[in-house]
Amino acid sequence: MKREIKKTEQKALEINLDNSIYGTFAEIGAGQEVARNFFQVGAAVGTIAKTMSAYDKTYSDAIYGAEESGRYVCESRLYKMLDHEYGLMEERLQKDLPDSTFFAFADTVAAINYARTIKGQGWLGIRFQVTPDGKPNDLVIHVKMKDNNNRQQQIAIGTLGVNLIYGAFHYHKNPEMLIASLIDGIKDRVEIDFIRLSGPDFTEVDNRLLTMYLVKHQLTEVAMFDKDGNSIHASEVMYKKGLMVVRGNFKPPTLVTEDVINSGFKQFVEDTCKHAEKCDSLIMTEITVDYLKRQYGEISDKDFLDRADMLNALGQSVIISDCSNHQKLINYLSDYKIKHLGLVIGVWELSDIIEKKYKENQDGRLLVAFGELFTRNIRIYVYPAIDEDTNKLVSAKTLMVPDGIHFLYKHLIDSEQIVEIKEYKKENLHIYPHRVITSIQEGSKYWEDKVPAKVADVIKNNGSFGYVGSNIAINI
Repeated sequence: MKREIKKTEQKALEINLDNSIYGTFAEIGAGQEVARNFFQVGAAVGTIAKTMSAYDKTYSDAIYGAEESGRYVCESRLYKMLDHEYGLMEERLQKDLPDSTFFAFADTVAAINYARTIKGQGWLGIRFQVTPDGKPNDLVIHVKMKDNNNRQQQIAIGTLGVNLIYGAFHYHKNPEMLIASLIDGIKDRVEIDFIRLSGPDFTEVDNRLLTMYLVKHQLTEVAMFDKDGNSIHASEVMYKKGLMVVRGNFKPPTLVTEDVINSGFKQFVEDTCKHAEKCDSLIMTEITVDYLKRQYGEISDKDFLDRADMLNALGQSVIISDCSNHQKLINYLSDYKIKHLGLVIGVWELSDIIEKKYKENQDGRLLVAFGELFTRNIRIYVYPAIDEDTNKLVSAKTLMVPDGIHFLYKHLIDSEQIVEIKEYKKENLHIYPHRVITSIQEGSKYWEDKVPAKVADVIKNNGSFGYVGSNIAINI
C-alpha cells in the first residue's frame, strides 16, 4: 500500500484548486482550525461557501437543536451539524452549481483546558458527494489528542480535518489507504479510535474491517463494533455503565467459549448489582492483534472477518485491540467512567499473567505491578480448565503459583479481586480449540458438535479456517 505522503498545505491547496469541490465548514469548540488551513494556502474562494463557529451553547442550540444528554462533544451533535449544513448546501447551491461535488465538514471538539481536567477529544465528519448530483456519503471519526498544549492540539485538529477531507475525495476507493492517511503529519499526536464510512457509494464497505484497520495501522490501541457490525465508541455506549470483557482467540468460539460468555456475564451482573439501585451492564468480546497475527505473521482480513462473523452470530459486540496485556485496555477504558469492570479469562491465561508479572518484577516493584492491574473497581473472573496431561480440574483457587507470590495471590482471592466462575459446564471442558481447528482442516466431523450451531453455520458458509467440507468421521 504505497502512496505519496503529502504535506497539509499541499493537500489543502489541491482541494482549493479543484473547481469541482465546494462546501461549508462548521466547527465548534476548538476554533476554526480546519477552515484556516484552506484560507491560508490561497484560492479558497473556489472551495469554501461558508465557515462558522457557534461557540456559545445558546447560539448552537438555536441552529442545531439542543442535546438531551447535555453533552456537546458527542456523535449525535456532529450528525445534527452535518444534517443542517449539508441541507443548506443542497437548498441554496445545487441548482446554481450542477457540476460541483458538494461537502459539509463539521467538528465538535474539546481541547485540553488550563486545569487539565479535559484531556482533549472530539468528533469530526464530512458529508460528501463522490459525483455531481450523487447521493451524499458520511465519513465520521472520533479523535483523542495527545499534545499537552492547547494550541498544539488545535493545530493537530486543523491538520486532521484537512487529511479527512482530502482522504474523502482522493482515497475513497481505497478505505485502508484513507485510514492510514488520516495521521499524515500528526503521527503520535492523535489517536483515532472510531470510524464510520457510510452511504450509497460505500454499501460494500464493511465498517468492522475499517475498525480493525485503525488498530492495524496504529491509529489507536482500542476500537470496537456492536453485534450488528456497526462501529461504536466507548463514550457513547459505556459511559457510567458496568462492562465485562471476554478476551479470547475465538478460533473458533467453542461451546466452552459460549459458556464462558454466558456464565461469566451472569455472575458479573449478580456481583455488581447487589447494592445498586440501578444496574446497567454490558458485555463485549475482545480480539487482540497478537491473536490475529499468530498464524500468518500478519493480519488476514478474511480470518478477522470470519471471527467477527462468529462473535456477531452469537450476539456479541467486539473490541479489537493492540493490548498485549490487560493493563493497556484498562487504561483506555478508564477515561469513560465505567462503574465496574470485569475481565473474564481462562485459568491458563491467569497463570501466564501471574508468572509474567512475577518474573518481570523481581526488583521490589511486585506490589506496584499487581496494584496496576488489580484496582478497586476491577475484578478478574476466572473460568476453570481440565489439564490435558493430568486430566484434573484446575481453577483459580487450585492454580499453582510461584512461592514468592503465594500470599499476595491468596490476598487477591480472599478480597475477591480474582473470582472463580461458579457455574460452568464441566462436561464441555474436554473441548480444546486446537483439536477443533485440526478437525476442521482435516475434513472430519469431530468439530461440528463442539461449537455452537450458529458458529458452525458461519464456518461452513464462509469456508473459515481452511474448511472444505466434512467427509471423515474420526476421533481426536
